[in-house]
Amino acid sequence: MAVVTVSGEPGCRTREVAQLAAQRLGFTHISAERLDSLLGEEFGPIVETNSRAWPDMAASILLRHATAAHLVVGVDGAELFFRNFPPLLRVRVVAPESRRIGNIMLDDRLDRAAARHSLRQREVSLRKTRKARFSRATAAPGSFDIALNAESLDTAHMATLIEAAVESRDLLAHGFLSPAAEAQLQFQIRLRLAKHGIQPQGRASLHSVQFGHPSEESFASLLDFYRIAWEYEPKSFPIAWDEQGRVLESFTPDFFLVESNLYVELTTMKQSLVTRKNRKIRLLREIYPHVNIQVFYQKDLQDLVLKYGLVQEPAAQG
Repeated sequence: MAVVTVSGEPGCRTREVAQLAAQRLGFTHISAERLDSLLGEEFGPIVETNSRAWPDMAASILLRHATAAHLVVGVDGAELFFRNFPPLLRVRVVAPESRRIGNIMLDDRLDRAAARHSLRQREVSLRKTRKARFSRATAAPGSFDIALNAESLDTAHMATLIEAAVESRDLLAHGFLSPAAEAQLQFQIRLRLAKHGIQPQGRASLHSVQFGHPSEESFASLLDFYRIAWEYEPKSFPIAWDEQGRVLESFTPDFFLVESNLYVELTTMKQSLVTRKNRKIRLLREIYPHVNIQVFYQKDLQDLVLKYGLVQEPAAQG
C-alpha cells in the first residue's frame, strides 16, 4: 500500500489539502471525522479519543483497509502510525499565525478577534490530544518527510507537490498491503491492545464513498436508482485570492453529473447559515460562467424524499 499522511497547524486547511491530494492521486481519503466514525463502528462505546490505545486502534483499521486501497490520511498524528514503513509520505502543513487567523476569518466568517480566539482554542485542544495519545504535545519536525508553507502555497499547489512527491518516490510500485503482511502487523497491534482489554472486531467498513451528510447519501441513492452517472466532490474551484494571486478560498460542489455536465450543491443547513454558502455559489457563477451548477435547498430535498420514499430526517446543518 501507499500511505500519505497530512497534518498541520490549526487554520492551515489541512483537510482540504488532503482531500485534493487524494483526488489527484486516486487514493482513498480518510479524514479525522471519517476515522472517528470507523473507530465507533469497530470498537463501539469503548473508544476514548484521548487514550494511549487510540493510535493502535486507528492503525488496526487503516491497515486492514490498506489491503485494497492506497490512503491519504488527514489525521493529526497519523505520521506516527506507520513508522519505518517504506511506502509512506508524511506531510506537514504550516503557516504564520496571521495567515491561519485569516483563513479562519474567511472559513468561519469571524472577525479578527474571534478568529484569533478560535485559533487559540484549537491549538490548546490539539496539544492536549497529542499529549494524551502520543505523550508529546507538539509534532516533532523529524517525523515528517516534507513541510509545506500555506502562506506561500495554496491548497491546490500543495496537493500538486504531494502528488509529485508520491510519483518521485515511486510509492505505487509497492502495491497494496498483502494479507500476510497485514495479519502479521495486526497480531502485534492486538497484543498491545490486549493490555487495555481491547479486541478489534473487524466490523468497520470503508465504503468507496464517504458522504459528509446523510442527505448526500440519499441523493446519491436517487441518482443510482435512475442510473445517472455521478461523481462526489470531484473538483474544487478557487473563488478568492490575495494580492499575490494565492488562493484564499475555494468551493467544492457536492456532486457532478457526468452525462449532463452539471454540478449539484445540496443545502440542508439552517437558514442562518445558508447565506455563506449562497455567497460562494454566487462567486462561482461569476468567476466561472461556463460552469453549470444547480442548488437543491432543504425543501427541494424534502420533496424528493417524500416523492421517492427515501429515508431522511431533516438535519440542522450540512
